[in-house]
Amino acid sequence: MTSAPTGRDDSRPGSADSTADGIPDSAPDGTADGTAAWELLLPAVSAPARARGRALQEALRGAVRSGRLTPGTRLPSSRDLAADLGVSRGLVTEAYEQLTAEGYLRSGQGAGTWVGDAVRAARPRARDLAPRSPGDRADFVPGTPDLSLFPRAAWAAAQRGVLAELPHESLGYPDPRGLPRLRTALAELLTRRRGVVADPERIVVVSGVAQATALLATVLRARGMRTAGVEDPGSPQHDALYASAGVGTVPLPLDDEGLAVGPLRASGVRTVVTTPAHQFPTGIAYSARRRAELLDWARSVDGLVLEDDYDGDFRYDRAPVGALQGLDPERVAYTGSVSKSLAPGLRLGWLLVPEWLADDVVERKRTTDLGHPTLDQALFARFVERGDYDRQLRVCQRAYRERRDALVGALEEHFPGSRVSGIAAGLHAIATLPERYGPEERFLARVADAGVAVHALAAYGHEADGDGTAGKEVRLVLGYAHLTPGRIRAGVALMARGE
Repeated sequence: MTSAPTGRDDSRPGSADSTADGIPDSAPDGTADGTAAWELLLPAVSAPARARGRALQEALRGAVRSGRLTPGTRLPSSRDLAADLGVSRGLVTEAYEQLTAEGYLRSGQGAGTWVGDAVRAARPRARDLAPRSPGDRADFVPGTPDLSLFPRAAWAAAQRGVLAELPHESLGYPDPRGLPRLRTALAELLTRRRGVVADPERIVVVSGVAQATALLATVLRARGMRTAGVEDPGSPQHDALYASAGVGTVPLPLDDEGLAVGPLRASGVRTVVTTPAHQFPTGIAYSARRRAELLDWARSVDGLVLEDDYDGDFRYDRAPVGALQGLDPERVAYTGSVSKSLAPGLRLGWLLVPEWLADDVVERKRTTDLGHPTLDQALFARFVERGDYDRQLRVCQRAYRERRDALVGALEEHFPGSRVSGIAAGLHAIATLPERYGPEERFLARVADAGVAVHALAAYGHEADGDGTAGKEVRLVLGYAHLTPGRIRAGVALMARGE
């Protein structure tokens, strides 16, 4: 080998193609080609002197892990590699000894240093498993807000303020219920906006409605619950969340006023999940009578109602109906999140539990994750306290009302005779198209071929064709919050052309 090369010496035997793909070949005797080894480690020796040894070790580890240095490859002697790299022999010797101790290399007295057989090379790969819409031209799949409305400037200002003022001790393990500052801010917000009875001592900060549901299911399972009632049609998440806690679900039908009480009483369940402010997916609001009947049922069976208030702030024709929890805080557990008002990626929500469940839920939260991230909690508390969250809700309300109006108008234009049911609220609408556009299965296939992603209402039921409309009217669940009015109109027009 030569000392401290200043460039590639293509006259050396075997070197011309040794790094054609960036991976050093071995010489006929299994030794790594000297020039290739030098090129492989060159970035490490350009590190500052104090960090050069660690950089050299990490470069060698990475080369072995990635397969660039394969098992059985003989490495240059410490003297030769040091000369090639222009570093001290001691630096190379230390790197060899460290990686030999870790199992990356092996050596024998007078036999040289070789790449060991313990490491199985694998190229690192980070896949993105986030949900993606199948629609390539128009997407009416419900459940996503307009993420471009996220208040980046206000959020960044709140973050700077929190980092400047947060005491050092607040960065330790938090109260598993959440920071007192945030729980106090949430109690005031939820009392004022949603009419709940909110005691900060009974608020648990969670990573969203999914975690709130799973926490409650686990606690109730430990108390002997084996089944829970869910709305049919309803959110497809509930079955899996309860199943993860070892609890089965019982689908319960709806009528025009909400969850049908007769089947609920006959089911034998003592816990039921509801969306009374704006039922998902049908879009109805529970009537006052049905809300009272639901609470009467809970009291009669010593049961619990889990109220998912997923979009209760978004009512466009009048003030939102107050939360069910405000009528009986000991029979209703209330949960919500910022997923529709800010962004689901924040993973931030709340659970307000009855006093008789509070200790068990808090303990389960503690053993699950030791509490929600402190900085996120402090940031959101400041965001709420300064009125930024109320302003964000107003921005979303204006935008989503305009988009719902655009959807209704586009349906009237392109699908005459269609009707939109449910209250004027939320982030989706139910559209029923006349029979002439059916049958539903064929309609869905045609619009999918046109590049439009849309879900049928029947997809949210526990039994296919359970409402008896398949083959007659086409009933669609159309999400609109994530689309501008222009994209809504273009998407409906495209759906009509595909039809």
